[in-house]
Amino acid sequence: MLKNLDAYTVKARYYPALLATIPGLAALAILISWSRFGLTTIVASAAIPVLVFASADIARRLGKRIEERIYSESGGKPSVTMLRYSDSTFDAASKEQYRTFLSAKINQPTPTEDQERQDINSGDAFYERAGAWLRENTRDTKKFAVLFAENITYGFRRNLLGLKWPALSVNVALVLISGFFLYKKSPLNTDDDTTLRLLVVLVLAIVHSLLMAFGMNKKSVIDASRIYARQLILSCETLIAKDNKTSAKTTKKKG
Repeated sequence: MLKNLDAYTVKARYYPALLATIPGLAALAILISWSRFGLTTIVASAAIPVLVFASADIARRLGKRIEERIYSESGGKPSVTMLRYSDSTFDAASKEQYRTFLSAKINQPTPTEDQERQDINSGDAFYERAGAWLRENTRDTKKFAVLFAENITYGFRRNLLGLKWPALSVNVALVLISGFFLYKKSPLNTDDDTTLRLLVVLVLAIVHSLLMAFGMNKKSVIDASRIYARQLILSCETLIAKDNKTSAKTTKKKG
């Protein structure tokens, strides 16, 4: 299974899953005795990779839900809104060049400014198809390395935000459980191995909660999505240059 994992899956899905489940994984690793090979050791060994795999899948699904909500709240998918006449991310001349290029590729006429103003959904349908064509034709991660890196950043932030509340819920449970057992063991003896392990889990869960609560928010995801969308549209420059080069070679051969 690991041999089939690509860079995007590892960095945008498994890394968020690992980061979100660190306290839970640490609790399994710290609280279970590894000095003797028994049933608990077998269960913990099997549970850790399963937990990460399940978290990666949940992160993707929850991330997609957040993505839809963010797009709805912010006025639409950035790769769509940035191509609208009303958007100022790109200058008018560049946008016109990109629209003309994409229109030829998807075999659909470019909406005029009046048409877009009168029926924005119809215009967005064109930009959505154009964006889909761009994504399919920029999958070469070496040729479009910057775009690929921005896509990973966006996927990482989106999926980690998707795991924010599940991670915080697990942390609360770990804090309550660790706090309960530490209370039962009071007065605390720092020389006791179990007490030290419980303290480590408690502190880690608290620190992790602060990181998830204040370090991950919608703004960071929106920023990453806009940077990725801008780079996706800018990939038109590379594709246009490639087409021009091909056309020049064809003309030269005919001449």
